[in-house]
Amino acid sequence: MRSPRITHDCPSTSLVSYWIGRGLLTLLGWKVEGEVPTGTNFVVIAAPHTSNWDFPIGLAAAYLLRLRVNWIGKHTLFRWPYGGFMRWLGGIGVDRSNPAGIAEQMAQQLKNADRMVLAITPDGTRGRREYWKSGFYRIALAAKVPIFCGALDYRTKTVRIGLSFLPSGDISADMAQIRAFYADVSGANPDNHTPIRLSEELESDPTGQIQAS
Repeated sequence: MRSPRITHDCPSTSLVSYWIGRGLLTLLGWKVEGEVPTGTNFVVIAAPHTSNWDFPIGLAAAYLLRLRVNWIGKHTLFRWPYGGFMRWLGGIGVDRSNPAGIAEQMAQQLKNADRMVLAITPDGTRGRREYWKSGFYRIALAAKVPIFCGALDYRTKTVRIGLSFLPSGDISADMAQIRAFYADVSGANPDNHTPIRLSEELESDPTGQIQAS
């Protein structure tokens, strides 16, 4: 396990949170590989998302890395009596009836923040879908902040931090990098893996040649 020394410029958690995260990961037999990239504002991809266990394991990994993350949840999760606790965990309640409005709102928050890390699960649900939701990409592109990738590999019980890049606007090229990073990652329920592609890619590829891991 890594030491509690902070190795990044992003918003950080307390030592108490570090030890909570370390204890949970040790208890469950998980490890963390990689370093948080240099910088202050990011969009983090957390994938694949196929189990309820993804949230506590991912949050514990963030605590171990001394990284405070914000995440988006349905506004109903933030009602009494759990709302305060959800916000303490970094949650931001949104009304998902207007996805485009959410992306614009979160991009503006990232632009205005001195230090903010926004974690998003682009699968959108624990079940299989036809493609990832593109909100993470649109937010990072509009806010002009990097995307960095976090993978939960249940096959090796490893939370992997790796690929980091500034989105170029060339969706297919950028998604090709992401697909390569997640190529050998196995979620808790592999049958529920959502193909790593965006609907925007499919629209520009009517022959269906885009492959997903």
